[in-house]
Amino acid sequence: MSNIRPFKVEFVRCWRGGVGVSIIACMTKTCESEFQYARLMEAAIEQALLAQDQGDVPIGAVIANGDGEIIASAYNRRIIDADPTAHAEVLAIRAAADVIGDWRLGGCTLAVTLEPCCMCAGAIVLARLDTVVYGATDPKAGAVDTLYHICNDERLNHRCEIISGVNAAVCGNLLTDFFRAQRAAGKK
Repeated sequence: MSNIRPFKVEFVRCWRGGVGVSIIACMTKTCESEFQYARLMEAAIEQALLAQDQGDVPIGAVIANGDGEIIASAYNRRIIDADPTAHAEVLAIRAAADVIGDWRLGGCTLAVTLEPCCMCAGAIVLARLDTVVYGATDPKAGAVDTLYHICNDERLNHRCEIISGVNAAVCGNLLTDFFRAQRAAGKK
């Protein structure tokens, strides 16, 4: 599992509509790629907030090309579209493939607010993404680090670099607050 690196950046919280969102305050390392990961996660958090605004689970994803330009973004639409496969990662992968004009997304980085599930991790491997950056771990369905290691399984024909824990507290709090409100409203 040498492809997995924890991420260390300090953040300051700001508020958007009563939801804590972080902004980069200072870096504990001056590594340009870590700044890039934090920037991508901020964009993914904005996507998650769009899902939340529409009553869906607040998970967001963005994909950047090798130059760091965001070429695709998406948020969970499972509830909105009544589609169990409408996860942010899958929708972002589809959008990026449309932009590039190829199913192979080599050289690209996916940033997502929650550790990908089995379906999304499989799509990541099939799309040949180079790097996956995620915020909160998923103890119930995480298939990148927590329950499974699909993106680093040596039996598969592709493996990804995994950057975990980028702005994990904010990403996790979005989900915790969403599900707390759902339970209070008597929803599943």
